[in-house]
Amino acid sequence: MYPKSIVVASALIFGLFSCKQNASEDEYGKAASNPELFHQCSVQLTDVIVHDIFKPPVASRIYTYSYLAAYEAMRQQFPEYKSLAGVITDFTSVPEPDKGKIYCFPLAAVTAFNKVGEELTFSKDMWTKFADSFYLQYKKMNIPEDVYEQSIDYGNKIAKHILAYADTDKYKETRSGQKFAVLDEPGRWVPTPPAYAQACEPQWSKTRFFTIDSASQFRPIPCAKYNTNSKSQYYKLLKDVYDISKQLTQEQKDIAYFWDDNAFVTNISGHVMFATKKMTPAGHWIAIARTVMKNKKIDLMKCTEIYMATALALHDAFIASWDEKYRSNRVRPITVINQYIEPGWNSFLENPPFPEYVSGHSAISASAGTVLTKLLGDNIAFTDSTEFIYEHGVRSFTSFKQAYRETSDSRVYGGIHYRDGVNAGMKQGEQVGQWVLMKLNLK
Repeated sequence: MYPKSIVVASALIFGLFSCKQNASEDEYGKAASNPELFHQCSVQLTDVIVHDIFKPPVASRIYTYSYLAAYEAMRQQFPEYKSLAGVITDFTSVPEPDKGKIYCFPLAAVTAFNKVGEELTFSKDMWTKFADSFYLQYKKMNIPEDVYEQSIDYGNKIAKHILAYADTDKYKETRSGQKFAVLDEPGRWVPTPPAYAQACEPQWSKTRFFTIDSASQFRPIPCAKYNTNSKSQYYKLLKDVYDISKQLTQEQKDIAYFWDDNAFVTNISGHVMFATKKMTPAGHWIAIARTVMKNKKIDLMKCTEIYMATALALHDAFIASWDEKYRSNRVRPITVINQYIEPGWNSFLENPPFPEYVSGHSAISASAGTVLTKLLGDNIAFTDSTEFIYEHGVRSFTSFKQAYRETSDSRVYGGIHYRDGVNAGMKQGEQVGQWVLMKLNLK
């Protein structure tokens, strides 16, 4: 699918393993190193994930392998950036570039990224259409034909290695794993209206984690014990959700909508039910990372590292939060409010189909935000227009921490989480993010 040839007008003399070889290299080397090209691939991957309606944890898996592929290809040009072989779980060294051959590693990196993204998603036609126009940009750079072909081939070798690695993470086994048993016990999660969908990814914590030592390494404190006595801690948390829902301000509604990030929203109009596809939580934070990197004009190599580290944090925070969700198995507020406070009450946001404690969105947002704070800076102001295309507006923040704290608030405003669920999720995510930074030795 990827183009293999390009016509050049004159012969050039090159050294080893880099786009930057001589005066002519300055033309195509600088052009190929433009991070905007990689950002285009990042947007493409998110577009395909949204189109294919991948569940949030699965989306984080796709992002991680794709960005890992790009990083391992691109770092070949920069010896100070180390491989993650032996650093993340079960990962072995990627193929080395052939001695005596010249490569354009930026081209190899995007090729590796696109190939992994294509293989881990469904809509091959979207990738084919994208490639037809995307690689034309490289054809115009006067990259010598042999360098072009060798770079494409090397990117595909990296992709093959990453895909073989992905094939051993037990993801396929979870596709046929034991279904989640809904227990008819007070306080346990049950499917919620309007779709009453079955539990999402109950076996997710059994898939391979990348940096953490175990799925339960950052196990949060136990959630408030289910008790419908009006003086109990649990009931106070429940009543708080209900009371907030009765006096939602426009600002709170805007915040809830902005951070909804529900990949498959159910809409009901009369007797007709239809779905709206939107970005996942992981996709939202990948987009935030891209926004700030573009604002700060981060170079290509650093971009690949930041994307990679953010994706790892998102993935392992999903592992940790999902482990707790199906351990605690706590009921959503809507179920209990309908039974004990107001029959027919509905949350502002649609409830996702999995147990409440902890808030996964809080966990993954705090994890990504913690990594981005370290790599891009604290108190970095940015405007997030990610949700504009979904008619959820634009919001501005003074820091990543402010953004992920607002994410947690949004789940309470939306009526789908208790306050202890979002607080515990946020703390868990911060712990995962700090662990990722330590594990990767990122400064």
